[in-house]
Amino acid sequence: MSIATRSVLPHSWDKMSIGRSPSGNMISTSNARIDIKYINADYMLCWLLFNFIITWVQRHRLLNASDMAPSATAESTVAVDLKKDVAVSKQPEVYVHGAEDKTPLEAISHGPLVLPGIPTFATHVEHRRHILIHTAAVFRDFSRKGFTEGMSGHISVRDPEFPHYIWMNPLGKHFGLMTAGDLICLDYRTGKVVGGNKTKIANAAGFLIHSEIHKARPDVHAICHAHTNAGRAWAAFAKPLDMLSQDICTLYDSIAVYASYGGIVFASEEGQNIARALGPKNKAAILLNHGLFSVGSTVDEAGFLFGLLDRGCAIQLQAEAACNGNPGLKKHVISDEEAAYNRKMASEKNSLYAEMQPDLEYEFEMAGEGLIERGVEGMRIWGDEEV
Repeated sequence: MSIATRSVLPHSWDKMSIGRSPSGNMISTSNARIDIKYINADYMLCWLLFNFIITWVQRHRLLNASDMAPSATAESTVAVDLKKDVAVSKQPEVYVHGAEDKTPLEAISHGPLVLPGIPTFATHVEHRRHILIHTAAVFRDFSRKGFTEGMSGHISVRDPEFPHYIWMNPLGKHFGLMTAGDLICLDYRTGKVVGGNKTKIANAAGFLIHSEIHKARPDVHAICHAHTNAGRAWAAFAKPLDMLSQDICTLYDSIAVYASYGGIVFASEEGQNIARALGPKNKAAILLNHGLFSVGSTVDEAGFLFGLLDRGCAIQLQAEAACNGNPGLKKHVISDEEAAYNRKMASEKNSLYAEMQPDLEYEFEMAGEGLIERGVEGMRIWGDEEV
């Protein structure tokens, strides 16, 4: 390291020539040439020696600082980067969260109005209509986000009047073309079609998985499953996600990993295995060599969480790729305390319902008035009647 040293002569002396007259008196003349015979040799020697000592001390201090052992610096609260000359504080930060006395929607809403959450309905018919329309809109949102893969992927929603009935998408219908009138209602106890579109075919694999989860989790009203690119890529590792961003903390301690692959599901046993892996409280699951799952109290919540999970997989893959071969990069995972607080404020059902509304409003606007709702008026449940 090169050290630039500055003369230690006083500033006023730098601009003066110093000498001695023939009579022995000290003289100084500005902007005059220095006659070497008039310079005091003793002073010159002292000046050179003093500059040498200062230069040696500066170099010695910097060399000691650069060679200092890590153990000697570990107790310091400030680390100095000699190359960048930047001090980095290691003092612990103190965070104040606030809004502990408010609901998540109250906390996020500024001003006299509060963002609305899950709507309520006077009748089951009105509620069912809302569910079917929003389910079709979630499918269209999935299409826009690239969550399609041929005939794979399915969403199920529990009927508001008959809790053992579930509404699902028909086999072979593109997500981007889904309408409320395309959906099929099935009894998850028997597998029988009990309502909805009479001309469409149900997805057997989808039913065998979703029905078992609905049986095991009475709190779950909607389930989303699709084979996304990022989801399948990360699922190949059978590992959970790190809490690398504020957003993914919504699913903190809520992501299950099903670390087994049993092939395409054509038996209820595999659906039961997935339901057990999901557990009694998780909101999402990563299925080895398969894809992603999300559940929620509304189709809006499940749809938003699915997108969040897929983006979390993409971010994890990007972070892992960036770290690979770059030992200087280190992932900084959010602490359990902060992740738990984020989940508390962001994972409440009304808040998650509200999170999905901007995307659904966009789909309604892009589709045009009445298109996504098409056929909803003819959607009814006939129960045990013959199709």
